Amino acid sequence: MMDENKQINNTSQQLGEPTEVKQAMKSDSPAQINFNESGSEVTEQVASQANVSGDAATINAETGVAATDNTGVETAALAELTQQIESLKTQLEERSTQYMRIAADFENYRKRTSKEKEELETLMKRNTILELLPVVDNFERARAHLKPQSDGEMTMHKSYQGVYKQLVDSLKRLGVSPMRPEGQEFDPNLHEAVMREPTDEHPEGTVLEELVRGYYLGERVLRHAMVKVAAPKEDTPSTEQDQSSQAFS
Repeated sequence: MMDENKQINNTSQQLGEPTEVKQAMKSDSPAQINFNESGSEVTEQVASQANVSGDAATINAETGVAATDNTGVETAALAELTQQIESLKTQLEERSTQYMRIAADFENYRKRTSKEKEELETLMKRNTILELLPVVDNFERARAHLKPQSDGEMTMHKSYQGVYKQLVDSLKRLGVSPMRPEGQEFDPNLHEAVMREPTDEHPEGTVLEELVRGYYLGERVLRHAMVKVAAPKEDTPSTEQDQSSQAFS
């Protein structure tokens, strides 16, 4: 047995094996050697895992801090954006209110100027027609008083009556229409009483005759009609005196 060990030693020396291998080969407990080697490997693995866990914990801590910072930044940015949106909404409401107010003012201005323009046009038309009405009155007086006898007079009568008719048609196109107050109740908004005639045939205040014709311009009074109005007929004072004298006799 000793000879075999010597041979092994000699062979190991010749092959250049390390002393630890030789000692291991000489050892009588190979299981113990394997146990020591496995323990060292487990220790290294545990250390490695501990290092990895530590690194992971460090990373997680840093990530948590970064996430907290990011959340704070996002919250501040969101609050700022919300404030800007509210400010823009307020500005939009103010601009909308201003626009509506300006639009309403412009619409009122447009209506007012349109109405003023219509009133000015009506006033100018009224003044122009009022200047022409005396001409119409003269034509009507001439037609009422002139009685043509000869053919020449009839020809002249027809000629100026043609001019009168043309003038009246032009006034009608402008919206002028004559009043017809005969037989109506006196209205101070339409008529001007220049004469009173006592009568029993008509009620008091009835228009008996139109002395100067009145006219409308549209629905407005262009010129009041000058009229004669019925008045109650008074009893004669002589009859009353005769009756009183007979009573004292």
